[in-house]
Amino acid sequence: MPRVSQEQARINRQRVVEVAAALFRERGLHGVGVVDIMAAAGLTHGGFYGQFANKDALAAEAFDTALAEEYRGTTHTVVANYLSLDHVRTPGKGCPLAALANDVSRESAGSAVRGRFAQGIEGLASIVANLTPKASKERRRQRALATVATLVGAVVLARAVDDEALATELLQAAQASIAP
Repeated sequence: MPRVSQEQARINRQRVVEVAAALFRERGLHGVGVVDIMAAAGLTHGGFYGQFANKDALAAEAFDTALAEEYRGTTHTVVANYLSLDHVRTPGKGCPLAALANDVSRESAGSAVRGRFAQGIEGLASIVANLTPKASKERRRQRALATVATLVGAVVLARAVDDEALATELLQAAQASIAP
């Protein structure tokens, strides 16, 4: 079997990471296997270990890729986009903090994914803090962390209920509690 070029290997790796990022957010860290990810990427599972040490290493890299999505605009815009039914309905395209909070909480202490998750919280909190009105650094951080907890919690709960009206109420209540 012919070897793929370094460029094709890089492209294949990126494709696997992007597919994994979506599948992990849709199905959870333990709801999808290496074979599933590789098949969805259009590759055989035989090449997986040539690219990644293990599934956990892929999960950490996929988490980074999912977090790379930028949040732009005012606090109102960021919050409105986050607390939308579209975000609730499409976890594979949404924030990995809301999609994977329960899975990551069950990972062992010190795992790469837990570390990435903490970095994701810090990153989103930093974005929110930079969008909030001027206050002391400590006050902005506290408000930003509370906002992140509200955003993520509202989306997690809205995804968990089988009642669109209640999901909408959860999102609206979260948005009202965040409003300056």
